[in-house]
Amino acid sequence: MVPLSPPRRAARTDAGFLLYFGLHMAGFLATTLLMTWGVFVLFFLVLGGFSLDGMMNHLENMTSRYLAAGPARVDQFKITVGIVHMIVSGALIFFRRHAILPRDPAAKEPRA
Repeated sequence: MVPLSPPRRAARTDAGFLLYFGLHMAGFLATTLLMTWGVFVLFFLVLGGFSLDGMMNHLENMTSRYLAAGPARVDQFKITVGIVHMIVSGALIFFRRHAILPRDPAAKEPRA
């Protein structure tokens, strides 16, 4: 005769862990976004010869050309910036992929 096992309970979702993971993922995405904007600033800083005056000169030049452009050219520029933003974000996420999953706070650190 086969012994009867007790009925299994439905698995409960751990709301605390879901909130913890959600906050961790929001922080990961926010820092990735800030790093992406930093790459854009670094790009203009390099164009300006690592000087604030040079960077502002290039930004002023781009701004005057953007304001003088027609709607089709502005849309093309927005698409280009969006694609470059996604590529840079994807590269940063790839290199930071170890930080996507949060560390288990209950796990003990291994001693060296």
